[in-house]
Amino acid sequence: MPIIWLDKLDLRSMKQGWLEAKPCRAVTGNPLRIASEEFSRGVGTHARSVYWLDLAGKCRRFTARVGVDDAAEGTGSVVFKIYGDGRKLFDSGVVTTGMPARPVDVDLHGVKLLVLLVGEAGHGVRFGHANWVDAQFDGEPPHPITPPVEEPAILTPPAPPTPRLNGPRVFGCRPGHPFLYRIPCTGTRPLHFSATNLPAELKLANGIITGTAPAAGEYRVELHARNAHGTASAPLRIVAGDRLALTPPMGWNDWYTHGAHVTDTVMREAADALVSSGMADHGYDYCNVDDGWTNGHFPDMKALADYIHAHGLKFGIYSSPGPKTCAGFPGSHGHEAEDARQFAAWDVDFLKYDFCTYWDVMPGKTTEDFIAPYRLMGRLVREQPRDIVFNLCQYGMANVGEWAAEIGGHCWRTTGDVGMEPNAALPGFYKVALATAALAAYAGPGRWNDPDYLMLGVCGDAKYTPNEQYSYMSLWALMAAPLFFSGDMRQLDAFTLNVLCNAEIIAVNQDELGTQARIVRHTDEELVLAKPLADGRIAVGLFNLGEVAQPIGVTWEELDLPDATAQPLTLTLSPSDGTRESASGSPLPACGERVRVRGRQRVRDLWRQQDVGAYNTGFETNVGRHGVSVIKI
Repeated sequence: MPIIWLDKLDLRSMKQGWLEAKPCRAVTGNPLRIASEEFSRGVGTHARSVYWLDLAGKCRRFTARVGVDDAAEGTGSVVFKIYGDGRKLFDSGVVTTGMPARPVDVDLHGVKLLVLLVGEAGHGVRFGHANWVDAQFDGEPPHPITPPVEEPAILTPPAPPTPRLNGPRVFGCRPGHPFLYRIPCTGTRPLHFSATNLPAELKLANGIITGTAPAAGEYRVELHARNAHGTASAPLRIVAGDRLALTPPMGWNDWYTHGAHVTDTVMREAADALVSSGMADHGYDYCNVDDGWTNGHFPDMKALADYIHAHGLKFGIYSSPGPKTCAGFPGSHGHEAEDARQFAAWDVDFLKYDFCTYWDVMPGKTTEDFIAPYRLMGRLVREQPRDIVFNLCQYGMANVGEWAAEIGGHCWRTTGDVGMEPNAALPGFYKVALATAALAAYAGPGRWNDPDYLMLGVCGDAKYTPNEQYSYMSLWALMAAPLFFSGDMRQLDAFTLNVLCNAEIIAVNQDELGTQARIVRHTDEELVLAKPLADGRIAVGLFNLGEVAQPIGVTWEELDLPDATAQPLTLTLSPSDGTRESASGSPLPACGERVRVRGRQRVRDLWRQQDVGAYNTGFETNVGRHGVSVIKI
């Protein structure tokens, strides 16, 4: 059989983290060199790198040598792996700069799909210049392919016909300001709503609470819904004070679908679709226009706000502290007070303030220079006679999480645009999520890390697999990130709605404790996040970052939980707000009472909304390529 050199194949489908794969050259364009030895044949790539090949069972062997290219200006640290039909056939172990090339000799008899993978080995991907040298196949020519197509399996069960009250259990407002809250509730229509202990300043009609926010204090309201199939009740704690966005804001933003070509009609149709699709019944209540609204296609902004508010939804708008917006329309520079008053007069509920051309007028580059325009608009927004959530879109610069809340911010971007991140070996949203996950200490009620919008469904150039879309939504939910869908509201399908509208996943995001998930474990092939919840349970995301399905798990020890093989812990219950119940619905022991805790933990699959059992020491499940399992323990 003939010999086929790897460097003679079409390398355009080799996805990698930096530059492009090069035949017979290092990724930098220099000659291939490993530990001072030069090679004439091979492929230079960069971690993380993935190359899928269809062998059709007609290759007998793959041989090569692998190593880090000498051109890496520092200590490169990578690992080479080969998978055949989902089985690991080769693992180089950690390979670093200066190490001699390691031999590869893999039997490929009967293998149909082959994956050549280069991952980072614990030190990040910087200097991950990876070489496959003297790499050749024995047999028929392999065919480079994109990863196999996944069927879009719908995991979220349909909402039951009986009423189910969704959304947050706490809502912040400022005394004396207009109040608007649409009760998120699924169930067969018509639905009839009522409320117990609703402040006198507020009224409830058709599932929408309106009026004037009451005097400072906490108001414990009980919401009720009924239809022909049954009833439901849920608490809502209204906190009148100086804090807004006590849970992450949710809604829709037009940018990644319409860009600067957005129109009044687009916004009205989006508001209609938020209601008709059922998204509003799960808490998506902001309808926000982004850059370009000054393009001449908005004849009456106040009338648009009224239309959106009539749906029980809130209206958001966009501006920049610079002289122009990113799309070249007028910004707020020099007109900040005038704009803030105008936004309030239009009954705006949310302001995205995008850094953009502020570079052109910025006096310096100190931290204070970055803060100043946001401090100014934050003060002006706060002075308006209505509640306006203030979003700082300044891409994580100047350690924004350290100061954003203090100058009036409610959520702030942590990185550049998720839509600008390349879809390399892993889609760009993973990079954004990992950067945001590291900032968990800054998040909490009224102050949220914002990793940008949800580019799910039909959304610009986004091309994510079904597994990747589940992972995307799961990451944002666990990170307590604002949930703003930016896909096409005109092309919602059953799969997209199943990803966006899983009540139990959204409940993790909207949990009133407001704690962002922490990283429990992160390797080149897996990520485990854990988010404590207000009811004492823990939500855990098990993410497969690898190219083939694999088991991923977490131990109770990693989560600081007792396991059933150890001695039971003795705990003293501390006082809490109100009555709490156990998972079975029975009352917990009285505060101050000492109880013995066993380690057997109950686990619930949140995407499938079903209990999966009780486990002694941990939980493990098989997770597909770039997929996720989200559990509650």
